[in-house]
Amino acid sequence: MTLLAIVLVAALVFEFINGFHDTANVVATVISTKVLTPRLAVAWASFWNLVGALSGTAVASTVGKGLVDTSAVNTSVVLCALLAAIAWGIFTWWLGLPSSSSHALIGGLCGATLAGSGGNWGVLRWSTGLWPKVILPMVASPLLGFFGGVLLMGAIMLCLGRMRPRVVSMFFGKAQLISSGFMGFSHGSNDAQKTMGIVTLALFAATGQGLFAHIPEWASFLRVPVFGAVPRWIVVACALTMAAGTAGGGMRIIRTMGQRLVKLQPVQGFAAETTAAIVISAASSIAVPVSTTHVISTSIMGVGATKRLSAVKWGIVERIVWAWILTIPVTGLLGAAFAGLSRLF
Repeated sequence: MTLLAIVLVAALVFEFINGFHDTANVVATVISTKVLTPRLAVAWASFWNLVGALSGTAVASTVGKGLVDTSAVNTSVVLCALLAAIAWGIFTWWLGLPSSSSHALIGGLCGATLAGSGGNWGVLRWSTGLWPKVILPMVASPLLGFFGGVLLMGAIMLCLGRMRPRVVSMFFGKAQLISSGFMGFSHGSNDAQKTMGIVTLALFAATGQGLFAHIPEWASFLRVPVFGAVPRWIVVACALTMAAGTAGGGMRIIRTMGQRLVKLQPVQGFAAETTAAIVISAASSIAVPVSTTHVISTSIMGVGATKRLSAVKWGIVERIVWAWILTIPVTGLLGAAFAGLSRLF
């Protein structure tokens, strides 16, 4: 039971880190365009993150039971996966790099499960889970973000090209409140659910291990004998924790996303947020866990590229892309390493 308590605390710590690490995904554009102050932007994002996180659990089911063989998972494996994701999240936040918390968690889970099963690659659900719901979306969603940003921004420029810049800025300054709220909702609907799936998986594993055989009746809500619907209390706990993490902010990454990557005006911020939110919401509707970091970053790049290619600071883009490429392999190795160390204790 002590190990399970540590797992639950680690899951909420990861969710909190996910909130402040990925705050930049939601608020960087609306802050950089000066539509909202940092404090108001984070409060706005926190509210919509919470609403989005309470909107469904399809992505949670994918992460919890669709990527690895649940029979090969125990509470120790889940803890190792969470520790790997937490370590990578803190490291990339310290560097100011917008890496994917989603892929960090998935990488940690795969590495820890693989090591925990003694290197049995059959525990990874490649053809039905990892390939169609992680690898393909990892490539497709940034491309959709980039080209969607180019197309939407191009359409706006075509329609409003003759309007005075001041009028355009005033209109889209107000419109960006809607687009940033939509972005916050879509972020909550996808990212918060990943931890919900992990917590449910941990309780399912603990139930199978017989850890709840003698708990009092009032604590029976902890039992998850069948991995079906995510319990409502887990949904609420994860949603509130992510909202709290978002409220904590993450100014290091906000500066990278909203100021260093490309200089944005309100109309460009609106286009980037709207594009990213559409892509992420579409992924959530089909239970696919995508990286909100990847999508909003490439949407900003696409919008910036409509001004001129040199408007995007490609040196920073290169650093971000390397962080994306390394996330799953590094967290997979970390998860495996933590699982190996756990056998020594």
